[in-house]
Amino acid sequence: MPQPAVKTQAMSNELGSPYILGNGQIIKNRLYKSAMSEQLGTRDHNPTAGLATLYGRWAQGGIGLSVTGNIMIDRTALGEPKNVVLDEKSDLEPFKKWASAGKKNNSQIWTQLNHPGKQIPNFICEEPVSASAISLEGGLEKGFNTPRALTEPEILEIINKFALSAKLAKQVGFSGVQIHGAHGYLVSQFLSPRHNQRSDQWGGSLENRMRFALAVYKAIRAEVGDDFPIGIKLNSADFMKGGFTETDSMEVVKALAAAGIDLIEISGGTYESPSMVGHKVKDSTLKREAYFLDYIEKVRALVDTPLVLTGGFRSSAAMQSALDSGATDLIGVARTTAVDPDFPNNLIADSSHKQELRILTTGVRALDKIAMLDIVWYEFQLARMAKGLVPKASLSEWVVFAKTLVAAGTYAFRKRRA
Repeated sequence: MPQPAVKTQAMSNELGSPYILGNGQIIKNRLYKSAMSEQLGTRDHNPTAGLATLYGRWAQGGIGLSVTGNIMIDRTALGEPKNVVLDEKSDLEPFKKWASAGKKNNSQIWTQLNHPGKQIPNFICEEPVSASAISLEGGLEKGFNTPRALTEPEILEIINKFALSAKLAKQVGFSGVQIHGAHGYLVSQFLSPRHNQRSDQWGGSLENRMRFALAVYKAIRAEVGDDFPIGIKLNSADFMKGGFTETDSMEVVKALAAAGIDLIEISGGTYESPSMVGHKVKDSTLKREAYFLDYIEKVRALVDTPLVLTGGFRSSAAMQSALDSGATDLIGVARTTAVDPDFPNNLIADSSHKQELRILTTGVRALDKIAMLDIVWYEFQLARMAKGLVPKASLSEWVVFAKTLVAAGTYAFRKRRA
């Protein structure tokens, strides 16, 4: 059995200083580009050439470690129409180019591996699967069909698919992999007592509910070996009544640390309660910038596993303060790098650097929610960079909404290829 990963103490905790993982892998600075959905897959769900362009640009901008947008492990379960899939049917050549570009300028690039579970829009899938046959709520049930509960053989098959995707990620040259265990996707659905009401070994007690996440990690480890880093993105909580709590989350963190995971990224929220983009965040938390700092401080007291804190950071000062506190080892940034790919270089060069992000709205809250404007607007910026263009901060929300509506309509009437 692998030994628990041990954090290697760095000589400095400065934002620009390197960090060494327990397996000896060196991350050149403390800045970590958290995953954002790019929607840059081909019709066959291979990477477009633009993904290499995009991640090469981020590497040039000074990021220490980039995590890709969610790469699906099952082409029959796509969270979005243009998802990339990494499986036995994939064309590996564009993945190799993507990995190579992301490693320029001494950067690292890890693949985020994901299964959406029931978070599949109904124009993509008529019958999604999940831990239990429980619908999404909060109005989302209109756009997402009620899932079918997975059988145990299907659960084991999905675990094996995660392992295969990780094996292929290593083969094509990515620096590591991350399991997406947050934001209401399948791993998160198994962890939540609100969404997982099974009566077998995969549900009920927290020990049973975390069995799926641990099984995915162990299956991946068996394929990639002890020297290839495996991380997980985990919710501090899902902020839903009867859902995954902070207490649950800390127990899962301890179990993953004991199993030997190399890196844990802390986030929070789901489609139903999107705390990861600042939904219902207290003013006092916004002033500190880090949405989940209180939680990660508690986690640091429990484990030595390297931690990443993502959500809300805008300034060098707040990032350095979080590092100085010892609560986190790496700082997760995302939307700021979609507006300014040189954000990491600027942060390291200037201790007073700060970037504000404007509030996005069409002026009609219902339309903003339907279009998932807080996510899609940034996808449009990624698409610009993928074409070699600079981001456009003045991009109209109405233009984004209209184009998203047209695209969704196109996919709604297109026969599913996967």
